[in-house]
Amino acid sequence: MTVTPQAEPQSEPQAPPRAAFQAAPRRATRPHRADGATVAVVFVVILMIVPARLVFRGLSFAITPAEAVGLFAMVWWLCAHFTDTLGAAKGRTLVRTAVFVYAASLLATYAYATAGYLPRDELDLADHLAVTATSMIGVVLLVVDGVRGRDRLDLVLKSVAVMGAVLGVIGAVQFLVRFDPTAYMVLPGLRYTQQELFILERNGLSRVAATTGHPIEFAVVCAMILPIALHFAFRAREQGRPSLRWWVCAALIASGMVFSVSRSAFVGLAGAAAVLLVGWPRVRRLLAAGAMLLFLAAVKVAVPGVLGAIVNLFTTISTDSSLRWRTMDYATAATEIARHPWLGRGLGTWYAPKYLVFDNQYILTAVETGLIGLAAFVGLFAAGIWSALRARRLAAGPVDRDLGLTLAACLVVPLIGSATFDLRSYAVVTGLSFLLVGAAGALLREARPGEARPGEARHREARLRRRDGGAGPSTSPPTGHAR
Repeated sequence: MTVTPQAEPQSEPQAPPRAAFQAAPRRATRPHRADGATVAVVFVVILMIVPARLVFRGLSFAITPAEAVGLFAMVWWLCAHFTDTLGAAKGRTLVRTAVFVYAASLLATYAYATAGYLPRDELDLADHLAVTATSMIGVVLLVVDGVRGRDRLDLVLKSVAVMGAVLGVIGAVQFLVRFDPTAYMVLPGLRYTQQELFILERNGLSRVAATTGHPIEFAVVCAMILPIALHFAFRAREQGRPSLRWWVCAALIASGMVFSVSRSAFVGLAGAAAVLLVGWPRVRRLLAAGAMLLFLAAVKVAVPGVLGAIVNLFTTISTDSSLRWRTMDYATAATEIARHPWLGRGLGTWYAPKYLVFDNQYILTAVETGLIGLAAFVGLFAAGIWSALRARRLAAGPVDRDLGLTLAACLVVPLIGSATFDLRSYAVVTGLSFLLVGAAGALLREARPGEARPGEARHREARLRRRDGGAGPSTSPPTGHAR
């Protein structure tokens, strides 16, 4: 009589073959459902590709497509906090607190300015700036609460680096060929607010703006996003993955800085480099120095004279007429600040050609929103830098630590650029600055207690235990926690 064995196959199931584990990551590459990162990528693409002077037709005030996406982001964020199904993070963070303080200061300034008499033109501009400021606040909140997971944050930042390379290509065409492709990039339903060219002249050299509003803005944008391209290039190289595409992106972005022929680019990049060189290992510093020398040699051969013109911008700074114009309006600014020291005269109410141009965002902010608004503006970027460095301290892996350092370096650039031109008046650099502030806050949200250093983990666990009334550590985050 034959007995069929049955218990043995059931009691010891065979492990899946090794190939099954190797195939698992492929299933994880299925398209991700739309989330906050998706909206952020759409914002980046529209912000950097659609020429900055294009606005919607038929509206009572000028609004760009990117600002419309920012308003949608504000609505998305509000809806996301009425439900748990849209994937938004909950709980207080420093960036969110700084955003709320910034928004409250603008609201107080608007109320103070409109409580009295304002000329019709200034009132219209105050209303317009209130809408665009709401759009930028929506971008910060979308990124800090809606971009969940390191892979989604990487997606947003990679889109910034790639679009920066596209800007570099457009700038190179404008500079080398003297052909402006932005004249053929007008989408249906849009119109130009002004017909000025995106190619200017300075000391016999072309100054290009790509799709941004001005060569100085183009320069600061390139300086701000170059560390992001370098982060992905070094990261791919150190992980043994192809890195050529990211080096090409970094080279194109750097070429945009050169073709803008602007001091602001190199002053801002110097500030970012100071942050990066402090945190980079020695090998990376040497590689960065070698790459910079190779790039400068290529520029010297391909475009003779441009490096000399850039050097002259610094050597002749004492006789530069543009610098004298920047300092002539200090007395006027001091008078205006003394009239409305705390809340200012109203956001958007000081504009050219009706008033003098302040090529300094700090002075313009103090005049329009007062010392309270100035502190809120600086505090927003300071919160972003602190969050990035805090995430670097909490992160366990070298990739996250390097990203924290990179974002801190990026946010130093607009702080420096605000002293050289009226940064808030330009849409592209403003949108990217606010997006990177949100990215720093999103990175800090990803810093888990288990990934922190032992002392940091114990401190956070004790804090959670005290908040929960002495209960022991939980396996899941409590309701309302940032995760």
